[in-house]
Amino acid sequence: MDVMAQPTHEWRPPERPWQEQDLSDLPEDGSRYEIIDGSLHVTPPPGYGHQLLADEIRSALQATAPTGWWVIREAGLRAPVANLIPDISVLRPSAPPDGLWTHPSDVALVVEIESPSSRRYDRLIKPPLYAEAGIPHYWRVERGDFGPVIYRYQLVKGVHYNLMGTVGPDDAAQLDEPWPMRLDPSAWPR
Repeated sequence: MDVMAQPTHEWRPPERPWQEQDLSDLPEDGSRYEIIDGSLHVTPPPGYGHQLLADEIRSALQATAPTGWWVIREAGLRAPVANLIPDISVLRPSAPPDGLWTHPSDVALVVEIESPSSRRYDRLIKPPLYAEAGIPHYWRVERGDFGPVIYRYQLVKGVHYNLMGTVGPDDAAQLDEPWPMRLDPSAWPR
């Protein structure tokens, strides 16, 4: 007799708004658990293409990083009304050497790679939260038919992001944020 596996983890939502400490009670199943304004947001684990592209972008940033700067995948960010997990975070040399939740003042750039399940989230919900947290630069990466396109944003007056420009899949570019670098996405996964 085949018996379907039953979930081994049972939880109940708190009887108050979600808080950072509640995240440690959730299953480690690869899903991304984030809190915004006391509400829990869950996104499924990203696909292989998403992960490969994130690895390539992280490697490209790390290869050009000045001494002491860190480029981290899926580091927790403690924002004013949220606990977020960007795909990639660039941490300043002053950031603590270890931790689970990064303070926004230690973050110079966050990168979000869109997936079908995160498109609206990465375009409409997260940017204002990153701006409110004071993150100076935000990159949103679209995975198009011809390859990835990076939309580069800069924080203006600590309130919102302005589009600085794009980097296409075949466009090597000289960038200045968060440090001067040459970025060539032509070899990245398409």
